[in-house]
Amino acid sequence: QVQLVESGGGLVQAGGSLRLSCAASGRTFSSYSMGWFRQASGKEREFVAAISWSGGRTYYADSVKGRFSIARDNAKNLVYLQMNSLKPEDTAVYYCAAGFGASVSLSEYRYWGQGTQVTVSS
Repeated sequence: QVQLVESGGGLVQAGGSLRLSCAASGRTFSSYSMGWFRQASGKEREFVAAISWSGGRTYYADSVKGRFSIARDNAKNLVYLQMNSLKPEDTAVYYCAAGFGASVSLSEYRYWGQGTQVTVSS
């Protein structure tokens, strides 16, 4: 069992930056691949970024490539999403998730956090 708690969301102007954090409980955190997803109001949840259990492989949605960066610290049971050059269309609730494959598919992730709101004003 893994429990995930996101933090770091907030209101930022377009062009600004935020860093989201996801704290995981449980001793098996380093066994899991981690992903970030987001869901804008009235839209489906979508893939943002993923990182393998070791941190050696990362994946990004085309819409955030070059602006967002995912990282993890297995010693601290943390995963991060650094978001730069934010755009109004990045506004959404951001969720972290844990699974056994660094996948773009929601169905591959077993555990989910409660989400943190990111709002980017124009």
